[in-house]
Amino acid sequence: MSSPTPITDPKALARARARAARAAEPALFLQEEALFEIKERLAEVNRTFSKIAVITPWPDLWAPAFPDAEVIVDGADVLPFRDPPYDLVIHAMGLHWAADVVGQLIQCRHALRPDGLFLGAALGGQTLHELRAALAQAEARVSGGLSPRVLPMAEIRDLGGLLQRAGFALPVADSATQTALYRDIFHLAADLRAMGETNVLSARRKNFTPRALFTEAQAIYAEAFGRDARLPATFEMIFLTGWAPDESQPKPLRPGSAARRLAEALNTEETPLPGTKSSGGD
Repeated sequence: MSSPTPITDPKALARARARAARAAEPALFLQEEALFEIKERLAEVNRTFSKIAVITPWPDLWAPAFPDAEVIVDGADVLPFRDPPYDLVIHAMGLHWAADVVGQLIQCRHALRPDGLFLGAALGGQTLHELRAALAQAEARVSGGLSPRVLPMAEIRDLGGLLQRAGFALPVADSATQTALYRDIFHLAADLRAMGETNVLSARRKNFTPRALFTEAQAIYAEAFGRDARLPATFEMIFLTGWAPDESQPKPLRPGSAARRLAEALNTEETPLPGTKSSGGD
């Protein structure tokens, strides 16, 4: 039985990232924001990390921020960790392109020593929702059909669940939204190229796209989402936190094991529901 076609084209992704890296001015504002947020989260952890691995499509940005870390260029299905176990693994802005997100998370967990910390940053499902809607409507009008043009990205609830599936303890997922304003849809497309975040979906159309499609999409985008003659583009950044399991970590209490009533702890009176009896614990 043949294996299913991956959602993204790895060779096209590598070319897109290489082209962005060669650009005179790469668009790194999302990467810089992710780096800032990761640093903020680490500052809140009362721990010193001495053995770190960072997976990133932009090593020139992330390596100076973690000078003692092993930096792995993102893009391979199997992460080439050189010297595990680590006490900190950071997956920096590449998970949304991974063919197997759970597989990447499991590899990160296995690369950690017990009670080691995983931090991840990825683009989430609200990213470019304006562009996705405008292109879909424009293509339906111009060509009478649809083709995949914007990567489908996971929602925050899904990514939090994937942390649990990967076996991380104390999983947390949170998000932050950035909105950038562009002159027009072509300005946005140029920025996406400079980020290395262009359309590299395996099912994308390989033939020439008529300019009429983007002209129509521009009009739809401006009418539906325009803001002071600018086009807003949403970038949702999702941050993941998880710990490699260890016996020293706090465990949830067994249901029904409370020693005091909740009403007693809150210094209030307990009112049983009709048809029920008050129990001795919560």
